[in-house]
Amino acid sequence: MPKIDYTSIRVTKEVRESLQNYVEECYNDLSINSMLKVHMENLNEGHVRFPKYGMYECPESRKQKMRSSISKKSIKKSANNLSLTGSLPSDPYTRTESDTMGEMEVPKSALWGASTQRAVLNFPISGIPMSRSFIRALGYIKAGAAAANAELGIIDDEMKDAIISASISVADGNFDEHFPVDVFQTGSGTSTNMNANEVIATISSEESGLKIHPNDHVNQGQSSNDVIPSALHLSVLLQIEENLCPALLNLQTSLSQKSDEFMSIIKTGRTHLMDATPIRLGQEFVGYAGLIERSLDRLLLAKDELSLLALGGTAVGTGVNTKAKFSELACQHISKLSGIDVYETDNHFLAQSSLDGALTTSGVLRGLAVSLQKIANDIRLMGSGPRSGISELSLPAVQPGSSIMPGKVNPVIPEAIIQASSQVIACDTALVQSGQGGYFELNTMLPFAAHNLLQAVSLLSNSVEVFAAKCIDGLEATDKGPELLMSGLMLATTLAPVIGYEKAAKIAKEAHKSGQTVLETSLDLTDLSEEELIEILDPEKMVKPSD
Repeated sequence: MPKIDYTSIRVTKEVRESLQNYVEECYNDLSINSMLKVHMENLNEGHVRFPKYGMYECPESRKQKMRSSISKKSIKKSANNLSLTGSLPSDPYTRTESDTMGEMEVPKSALWGASTQRAVLNFPISGIPMSRSFIRALGYIKAGAAAANAELGIIDDEMKDAIISASISVADGNFDEHFPVDVFQTGSGTSTNMNANEVIATISSEESGLKIHPNDHVNQGQSSNDVIPSALHLSVLLQIEENLCPALLNLQTSLSQKSDEFMSIIKTGRTHLMDATPIRLGQEFVGYAGLIERSLDRLLLAKDELSLLALGGTAVGTGVNTKAKFSELACQHISKLSGIDVYETDNHFLAQSSLDGALTTSGVLRGLAVSLQKIANDIRLMGSGPRSGISELSLPAVQPGSSIMPGKVNPVIPEAIIQASSQVIACDTALVQSGQGGYFELNTMLPFAAHNLLQAVSLLSNSVEVFAAKCIDGLEATDKGPELLMSGLMLATTLAPVIGYEKAAKIAKEAHKSGQTVLETSLDLTDLSEEELIEILDPEKMVKPSD
């Protein structure tokens, strides 16, 4: 009889009890061990099957079966993955392009060249290309560089005009489908810079009839190491200037208008989520408007940081292979083209080896996100109810709140704002990681940093706009706050200067215990007249300092 390699199974307390029951029912004269031998052939299969009590499987055997099964399966690509060929839709034909590494087959209708094609093949990671804002900034930078190079006599006016025309078309978004390179690529963003160089060279060559080279002409006086951090700054600067700041100003105005509208309403304040002294509902909104105003002030400082471009530092910040006046001239042209003032950095070594300005900006955006969360949380809590909650505010009803509870309406806009703000905070964490990617003369997490910073600005811009239009502007105060005001126990606070802290505390505790108001309990426990108590406990006098 051949020797059997017995496979052990892990017998837990529950398993043993089940086996004992099985033995007693089916094998009256056998022990558990003896009964197991009856099934030892099955153990070689990695399991033992017991009628009525199920199957107990050997963990090691199960792992082995899973590994074997996995090894036989091919990797399935998700539908949104980048094509491994980089072809444009419905483009089965290719042309041969070459770069310093040799020849490369490129989709015939693609405007990019060999360098971009290599990146498409190398980085099919997320399917997320660099954002529209970033490509726009790259277009302005390439146009400004061409203008500067013409002033310096490096290229002639005909070539300058051709490059500028193509670059502006790229900035305007006319060729976005020709920028396929993934966000997760070489850390310097060289692939995206070359993508721009090749696309602009192709367009300008076709339009002008000139032979315009992506490196020698479009990238003249530049390096990916100064172009990409410059595009990061410029793209974020444009987004803040054109989208975020106007949206914040509008939200601040909405909150300020609500503060005026609600200023006459006095309600119970809350600290630690517990009743506190009275406050005007409008005063709470003064605080909210102030948060947005301070965020705008901080953004102005961040914009100063972002307006400094690394352009002109070339490879390592020394400016090798460029002219001394190149960056100054290029920045002047970029400012005219983009409509926003930018300047050459006064420290190229800092600008290319770190993400100092981007980190500063991200910190400001994170602060704004936290402020929005605070405002949104307060508003949805004050709107809780409508029957059993705080219910001091009525929020606009924008959609049904439940698939099972008829008539339910939820604070969906504040909830969306809170979630978007959480993502902005996550983007800031990503920026911290990016900032730690600066080694010696270059930060090598630039595309990742740009992606997250631009996402944060975009989320905040859209969130702020939605918050103002779909929530703040439609807020209404209810009668609940004023109705509950006189039942508040912290009205006893203004008794303390008159009768002392300890006696005022006793009144508050007794009022809570008895269910009376502070006024009613004070009449029982003090010698003060009702007229005096009404004067002392007047909420109007509690919402400002005394004279």
